[in-house]
Amino acid sequence: MKDATLDKRVRALVKELLTAFGENPRREGLANTPGRVARMYAFLTKGYHEDVKEVLNGAVFAEKYNEMVIVKDIDFFSLCEHHLVPFYGKCHIAYIPNGKIVGLSKLPRIVDVFARRLQVQERLTQQIAETIFKYLRPMGVGVVIEARHLCMMMRGVEKQNSVATTSAMLGVFRHDIKTRNEFLTLIERDLKH
Repeated sequence: MKDATLDKRVRALVKELLTAFGENPRREGLANTPGRVARMYAFLTKGYHEDVKEVLNGAVFAEKYNEMVIVKDIDFFSLCEHHLVPFYGKCHIAYIPNGKIVGLSKLPRIVDVFARRLQVQERLTQQIAETIFKYLRPMGVGVVIEARHLCMMMRGVEKQNSVATTSAMLGVFRHDIKTRNEFLTLIERDLKH
């Protein structure tokens, strides 16, 4: 939403939505809401305007290391594409290098590129795994996401303690049960948030 025309359109739509709720979009508490909402959605959907190649920014390095690399407990927030309410949780990523490693801070950045879009958890998990596989060409990639969905907590079934878990396993993580189990054992813990 970097475009001024889009920002103007979102503001107008939010005013219309407030009116549909029976509110007065000009009253003091709501007068600046359309602008705040437009800026919020611009931030929460900035992943549409980000390029993974630019995020990696040359941080893929030749290295002979060939054991599992894990970054776990990567916090993320996303928007459910079905209800436009947040889902949030932890992402755990593992890969086994095949001649290339990546700067560790780039893995959470990759998560954010895809989390900052309208999403479903299943697709988010797969996009992260496929992107790492594409750019690093490792022996394998494993991604597990554990998330709480406000669309299930605030409305509908109203289940406050439910956690959805998804996984994407590529390469040796898909074909070698020992590798998969090592990863799952190393990330095992309860989601406390």
